[in-house]
Amino acid sequence: MDSPRDILKRHGLRAKHSWGQNFLGDPDALQEIADALAPREGEPVVELGPGLGHLTRFLAATGARVTAVERDRDMVAVLEKEAIPGVRVVPGNAATVDFAQVAGADEIALVGNLPYHLTSPILFQVLAQRAHISRAVFTLQKEVVVRLAAEPGNRDYGLLTVLLGLHFDLEDVLTLEAWRFHPPPKVDSAVLRLTRLKKPRAPLVDEARFTRLVKAGFAQRRKTLINSLKSDKGLATPEALLAALQTAGIDPGRRAETLAPEEFAAIERALGPVTAMAPPPPDAPPEE
Repeated sequence: MDSPRDILKRHGLRAKHSWGQNFLGDPDALQEIADALAPREGEPVVELGPGLGHLTRFLAATGARVTAVERDRDMVAVLEKEAIPGVRVVPGNAATVDFAQVAGADEIALVGNLPYHLTSPILFQVLAQRAHISRAVFTLQKEVVVRLAAEPGNRDYGLLTVLLGLHFDLEDVLTLEAWRFHPPPKVDSAVLRLTRLKKPRAPLVDEARFTRLVKAGFAQRRKTLINSLKSDKGLATPEALLAALQTAGIDPGRRAETLAPEEFAAIERALGPVTAMAPPPPDAPPEE
């Protein structure tokens, strides 16, 4: 297949920096990404942000039924002209699309090279739509993959690691140096594989309260867990939070980054039945 540079030139286009477009044309890397997803023949696969169609060709070569979701109209035009056999191109925003619906299937495999500014929105969509996603393989900035694949007790460990970790195995499977892309980004990338568990690592009383609890824990991660949780005054009273920590056997002096997803789940269950909660505070970036 032609290089990204050659395809862009043929169509009179340039990479859009404001859209975070960095095209991967290295065949060895593309094959490794396809192998990490390992689509079965006939399996529905949704590719987010296919761009110029380099990975798309490797996915289609497996015999999978590939639906390529692309929001850039210029890239949609390129994909339609390239006419990759076995691939359906759908204009759409990867951060808002219903993955299973767009593929016309109840369960799909998901793959894509995600721009930095869309990483969190898409990962929250994966979380919300997890019942329909058997697994996902994403190319992300290396530092993001390091955080998502981190273990408890590591300062890289954070909010999404816990929320996704309750339902998925997360693996850092491959590093991709910046020079492999066109144009080269300023940082290296890595490939993250998410494999949905047959059941969550721990039961919950209420998923929304669990998410709110974890967000509160990481909102002020330099503080002790009890003080971080108390920052969300609508979550529960300080007395109820302290009692829940004691019931769950969690030292209130620990910090959020030391807790496994199962421990956050134990705190959520210990809060008991869900009552009317005050609206959560406005979202703020979690402290690093």
